[in-house]
Amino acid sequence: MSPAVLGKALQDLPLQNDPNLLVDISTADDAGIYKVRDDLALVQTIDFFTPIVDDPYTYGQIAAANALSDVYAMGGRPVTALNVV
Repeated sequence: MSPAVLGKALQDLPLQNDPNLLVDISTADDAGIYKVRDDLALVQTIDFFTPIVDDPYTYGQIAAANALSDVYAMGGRPVTALNVV
């Protein structure tokens, strides 16, 4: 899906007005950032894409690298992960 098509699909979603929401949908960034307290923020991201290789282990490595890169792009440090099955 192109960025233009995605933008059109998301354009009517209400923007959240929360002072702790540091990075939201309006920036089209790799992840969202929510301030938990003054010295701690949570970087959240989720990805889904169809397998691009036949080997499940290799696909898992690719998916993990892709998700981790989003966290790193936002200056985060990975602490937990969630698998979508």
